Parts: sequence; structure tokens; C-alpha cells
Amino acid sequence: MSDQFKILNTPDSANIANQFKDIQQHMTVKIECFGAIERLLPNDLTLQCESKMRLSDVLEYVVRAYPHAENMLERCACAIGEDIIPRQTLLTSDSTVVLLSPVAGG
Repeated sequence: MSDQFKILNTPDSANIANQFKDIQQHMTVKIECFGAIERLLPNDLTLQCESKMRLSDVLEYVVRAYPHAENMLERCACAIGEDIIPRQTLLTSDSTVVLLSPVAGG
């Protein structure tokens, strides 16, 4: 896996801080899922990555780590707080990104 990312919800997550020389150059991105994508990704998915990364780069890493979720992930809307955001959004600080699966109905 890439040196740019670390999954924090692993048994050795207590040692993550020791893996970085300058923690200020990194940020934590928590991924929350709603809808069908919930069944494909862990419910406590948290990544440690370089600061100032595009959301699309973070999601690309998630696809590499969970390839079975790629098709659904490509169709999800992304949000931070109550705002839907484009995948080109630059993440500059610790964030919680919400993935919203597409819905259909009448």
C-alpha cells in the first residue's frame, strides 16, 4: 500500500504516531458510509494521509484497499458536514467524509 496513507483502525494503530517524523504534515480522514456502500466498507474506516490531498486521491486509496467496493464507490456522492463536495476538493485538515450511496424510488 502507498506510503501516503495508513489505515488507523488496525490492531497496530497505537503505533501510527511513531511512523511519522512530522505529524503536522499529516491529517486524519474518517470515512462514514450510508446506504449500500455501508455493506462494502468498514464502519470505522479512518485513514492517516498527507495533508493537502484531493478527495479523489483518498478515494482512490480506498478502492485499492477495498477493490470489491469500487463500482459502488464510483457512484457515491461525497459530503463534508451538510455540504455535497466534488471529488476534486482539496482536503487540508482532519476531516470526516460522508459517502452517500445513490438511491432510487418513486
